[in-house]
Amino acid sequence: MRRLIECAAIFLAITLGTAAAASEQSGELRVCADPNNMPFSNRPEQGFENSLAAMMAEQFGMQLSYTWWAQRRGFIRNTLNAGKCDVVIGVPDQFEMTETTKPYYRSTYIFVTRQDRHLDFTSLLDPKLRQLRIGVHLIGDDGSNAPPAEALGEQGIVDNVRGYSIYGDYRQANPPARLIEAVESGEIDVAAVWGPLGGYFAKRSPIKLVVAPVQDGEQFAPQRFQFSISMGVRKGDHALRDRLNDFIDGHRPEIASLLRSYGIPLVETPTSAGGG
Repeated sequence: MRRLIECAAIFLAITLGTAAAASEQSGELRVCADPNNMPFSNRPEQGFENSLAAMMAEQFGMQLSYTWWAQRRGFIRNTLNAGKCDVVIGVPDQFEMTETTKPYYRSTYIFVTRQDRHLDFTSLLDPKLRQLRIGVHLIGDDGSNAPPAEALGEQGIVDNVRGYSIYGDYRQANPPARLIEAVESGEIDVAAVWGPLGGYFAKRSPIKLVVAPVQDGEQFAPQRFQFSISMGVRKGDHALRDRLNDFIDGHRPEIASLLRSYGIPLVETPTSAGGG
């Protein structure tokens, strides 16, 4: 039985490697993406990951194609590892389910408030947080806590915290936007949210919103509030990984400019860090 499993694994690896090689030889850049996940990607190709994919396809002289799948549990299994596509444009650096490129940006958790409230948050230790309604995203199918929720919980700030599923109602456009809409409407006073999501929707809000990076996240270690983001390919696909790395290194100013145009808050990678 063990020998049979080993042979099946070898066959699968060969099959996936052949599929990737065939797609490259045919001049096709096959991207795995979520069709309803702004600001990252959507089916009309309006996300910054869509723009990056288009830039790479043009640079490589390849046709761009997508495999669309909701980015929830099973996303990597049903897309990249099923051989249906060859690259995921946004994964955490050193993501264990894929081979990862060099990081192409690093962002942080942020506070989002209405400008007319003049709340001016930068610290998770701000005593005002004990009296205000705070919104956070719940991550994953089991509603796990995001870092801000964990940090607030450590201080006993629980009863005034409201969770919004990052998955939300997938029948609606941009499910994560519900958290920022709650700030707009006054349903909550402040959102503590992952920077790319909060920055993008705040920039496009009809209500003037203020975005401020969390400045003291290191006080809640091992919780992390800054993350480096890479691209992911199938494990062992070093040729595509290296090609993507060359693109990242050769286009860092253009990538940073693109991200800023989407309202993505960028932070520098610590010189002592190896990514992530």
